[in-house]
Amino acid sequence: MRKLVAIGGGEIGRPGYPIETTEIDRKIIALTGKSKPKAMLLPTASGDSDMYFDCFRKHFGEGLGCNTDVLHLINAKPGKQEIEEKILGSDIVYVGGGNTARMMRIWRRLGVDEVLRNAWDKGIVLSGLSSGAICWFRFGCSDSHKFSDPNASLIRVGGMNLHNAGLCPHYDVELDRRPKLHEMMKKTPGVAIALDNCCAVEIVDLSFRVICSRENAHGYRVYRAKGTVVEEELPSDGKYRPLTDLLNN
Repeated sequence: MRKLVAIGGGEIGRPGYPIETTEIDRKIIALTGKSKPKAMLLPTASGDSDMYFDCFRKHFGEGLGCNTDVLHLINAKPGKQEIEEKILGSDIVYVGGGNTARMMRIWRRLGVDEVLRNAWDKGIVLSGLSSGAICWFRFGCSDSHKFSDPNASLIRVGGMNLHNAGLCPHYDVELDRRPKLHEMMKKTPGVAIALDNCCAVEIVDLSFRVICSRENAHGYRVYRAKGTVVEEELPSDGKYRPLTDLLNN
């Protein structure tokens, strides 16, 4: 079974902030079918932040009972064999947030995207938030340019295209996300998935459901119809539905 959980955003233990995604993260763990799975963090988008792994280790390890590991691609220079062993030896791969465009460039240069595709085929749970949600889809609405210029506009960044859709995170908390995504979809065929913080889409083979860790968090389908951009709220009752209901317009 191919398993993927893309989270719109939320905190996992950054100092000074509450943990916000526990209910979603428990469902990620449940998808492994193991009581103490091996969860590995890919913090490429954050520049291999040590603080990110410390938060991940405390939350997924001490808090949720996983064996945790990390794969650094910037601060370390792992070879192909180490990359494959770390990723394919995990039960969960969790991709952190940050600079999506830089992350995708590094992954493609090192062949990490192909190893992750193999992991998906093998039934390893692929997951993550923000950049770690965008990366699995055809494209994303990304703030990658803001890391060098805070006034920069959101941009379209290509992902791995495991599912033929766009992905926009932080839909409720960053005011430029909705208008920029609508602008993108005026020129883009197909569907984009927009996710509030604390909202995730879980895709298992040919079924999907929306899962949330906050009562008023929502997910949406955004697409163009007859020259107009349409935004439809996705059902958040936790029930699985056919994936075609999400991806077709």
